[in-house]
Amino acid sequence: MMTREEKMQMILQKKAYDARDLVTIVELLRLPGGCPWDMEQTHKSIRNDLIEETYEVIEAIDNEDPALLREELGDVLLQVAMHARMEEEQGRCSFDDVANDICQKMIHRHPHVFGDVVAKTSDQVLSNWEVIKSEEKSRETVTDKLRAIPRQYPALLRAAKVGKKARMMDFPDAAAVADKVAEELSEVREALGAGSPEALAEEIGDLLLSAASLARLAGVDPELALTRATDKFIDRFSAVEQAAAAAGKDLTAMSDAEKDVLWENAKKIPKN
Repeated sequence: MMTREEKMQMILQKKAYDARDLVTIVELLRLPGGCPWDMEQTHKSIRNDLIEETYEVIEAIDNEDPALLREELGDVLLQVAMHARMEEEQGRCSFDDVANDICQKMIHRHPHVFGDVVAKTSDQVLSNWEVIKSEEKSRETVTDKLRAIPRQYPALLRAAKVGKKARMMDFPDAAAVADKVAEELSEVREALGAGSPEALAEEIGDLLLSAASLARLAGVDPELALTRATDKFIDRFSAVEQAAAAAGKDLTAMSDAEKDVLWENAKKIPKN
């Protein structure tokens, strides 16, 4: 077995690196004499780092930036190596164990590639995948599958996934859900006048859940739709702010009527 010093020299002498070298580098960072910051980290302390790095990968994909995508994928891989190293230090599993498990899972869940099952379409593949996954996890009921969707997902994404798996209780069409959205909005209005923060939060939650169902039945990705709506709001707000500045006015001191005029003008600006 190589000593710390020998591993250090091996890493420093290399001109190009692979996944095995990344595992070694993370090990050196966390060994005594390594990086004080890295040595202090735990699964929970870098939990949000993994979330942030994942979103940065999504940003690179959405921006169609291959150079950034390569960099951000590396950052995600570093997070995997860090968590795997922490587990290895506790004698529970190693990076190789993680790689082994995902390889076994992929072979098992692709019997149409590595076995004799026939699946000629993507729909057949996904159907087989769900059956195999349910068998692996011993999920016998729909409720089992619903509870298996992590609560840590973004709430809108989780709502959409829950609705999809519980579709046997679904609305007949998007128009029916639109009626439900209107009903939930009415209940929100009632809760606003009731003076109960708990009741209001519950009704707003029902409204958002219904909106997620409406998006799903209308064939719209709710996460993407909300992202685009937020982008649109920012663009229009920017136009309003610029118009106010050009008129020599303080946006925060303007009347609602004045701001409404600027907002309506901003809505008329063509999209890029």
